[in-house]
Amino acid sequence: MKIDRLMSIVFVLLDKKRISAKELADMFEVSLRTIYRDIDAIDLAGVPIYSTPGVGGGFEIMPNYKIDKNVFSPSDLTAILTGLSSLTNMIKGDELMNALAKIKSFIPPERAKEIELKVNQIYVDLNSWNVNSNIQPYLEDIKTALQSNNLTSFEYIAHHGNITNRIVEPYQLVLKNSHWYLYGYCYQRNDFRMFKLSRMLNLQIKNECFIRRDYQKPQLEFSEVLQTMQTKIKIRIHKCILDRVLDYCSYDNFSPDGDDYFIVDFPFVENDYHYDILLSFADKCECLEPPHFRTNLKSKLYDTLSLYKD
Repeated sequence: MKIDRLMSIVFVLLDKKRISAKELADMFEVSLRTIYRDIDAIDLAGVPIYSTPGVGGGFEIMPNYKIDKNVFSPSDLTAILTGLSSLTNMIKGDELMNALAKIKSFIPPERAKEIELKVNQIYVDLNSWNVNSNIQPYLEDIKTALQSNNLTSFEYIAHHGNITNRIVEPYQLVLKNSHWYLYGYCYQRNDFRMFKLSRMLNLQIKNECFIRRDYQKPQLEFSEVLQTMQTKIKIRIHKCILDRVLDYCSYDNFSPDGDDYFIVDFPFVENDYHYDILLSFADKCECLEPPHFRTNLKSKLYDTLSLYKD
């Protein structure tokens, strides 16, 4: 969001004596034109910024300037603290803790309890229930590689258990659906790829550096594409798994079937992942139609049963 970027630019300028427009553009992954507009907006807001042209020039805040603590409203402070607090659950490090401390210093003493109450009304925990012990150290290593433009290497467990060796230029850490991913340029595929951290083995930060490429951020919104791939199948479920099925579709898709069962129009994509979802419901779920989905489920159940034959 623009307001977040403007605030971050102010803190960067307060922290550094002088910084160029290009450095700011690279830091926030925006164009030079956007940075110039942001600097104008900050200056109009009352933060005195002046620029020095030429080699070694850039933007800086006038010496001895201090931000007026009234620049942030209680609503602004609540929103910022809520966002930063949720990130500290996922990302360890002094940077976020220092940012939290700085923001808290803007809270007027007479509003401290009010703002604390509002912040505590929303608690965001982005950690998954089952935590892979590799994730946190890998996050820290990749953050280091991102900051220094170092290549990374690792073994990657792809579909069907295939393990391949990868050398990757890291460009972005992505948190999606409580899972961390590395977005980078893969030398084996000669293209940008997303790598799930939980599928990585033996992550190493190489001494070799790389020159950053122009790249587009990864496509992370698939709702429209998913709708074109999905089809509705009819399943009959016992009420004891109602809560679990609601993780995948809304209650509008449910119709009572007697006292203990429901008929559900279940959104389904014909692949192993979605078949595994249905199989995870065990004997509390029956696929009614279409017939070939029902046949495929029978086949998978027979394959599972064959593992337990004496």
